[in-house]
Amino acid sequence: MGAGRVLGANLRARRDEQGISLSELARRSGIAKGTLSQLESGSGNPTIETVFSLSNALGVPVSSLLSDAPTADLVVVRAADIDVLSGDAIDLRLVRRLEPAGGLFEIYTQDVRPDAVQHSDGHPGIEHHIVLSGRLRVTSRGRTEELGPGDYLAFRAGGPHGYEAVDGPVRSVLLLEYPADAAPAGPGPHHS
Repeated sequence: MGAGRVLGANLRARRDEQGISLSELARRSGIAKGTLSQLESGSGNPTIETVFSLSNALGVPVSSLLSDAPTADLVVVRAADIDVLSGDAIDLRLVRRLEPAGGLFEIYTQDVRPDAVQHSDGHPGIEHHIVLSGRLRVTSRGRTEELGPGDYLAFRAGGPHGYEAVDGPVRSVLLLEYPADAAPAGPGPHHS
C-alpha cells in the first residue's frame, strides 16, 4: 500500500475511533476540510507540518498515521521504498515504528536543505538527533547548538524548535521517543 493510501486509511480509522467529524478535525488541526477529505481519499501530498498538525489534533503518534506495523522477525526497509515527507527545509522519512514496554519510538532519516530553516511549534515526545554528515544548527528552549558528524543531541519537543543546515546539506537520524508515561494515546499493533 502506498504512503498516500496508508495515510488516508489511518487518518480515517483514527478519526472514526475517536468519533470526530472531518469538520471537527479541520477545526482542531487548522487544515481545510477539503484538504482533509483529499488526504483521506489517498490523494494529496502532505507536508511535515500537515502530518504533525494531524498527529497533535488527534493525539496520536505520527507513525499511527504513516505506517503499517511490520510483524516479521526480520524487517528490512529499503530507502527507495520510503516515501518522503517534505517541509520548508527538511525531507523526512519514517523508517520504523517500535513499541517497547508501552513506550513508542519512531526512527526517521532526515535531509536538511541549506536554503531554509525548518520551524516546529512543538509536539509530544523527546527528539534524539545524530548527525551523519554536514553541520546542523538546532534551536530549542532558547538554546542553539551546532552539531557535526557523529554528534548527538536530545531535547523535549513540546515547545517551539528549529533546524538549519549550516554549510551545505545535512544528513541525520532522528529518533522520536514517546516515553511510556507520555506516549500519545493511539492504536498501535499491541493496544487499542
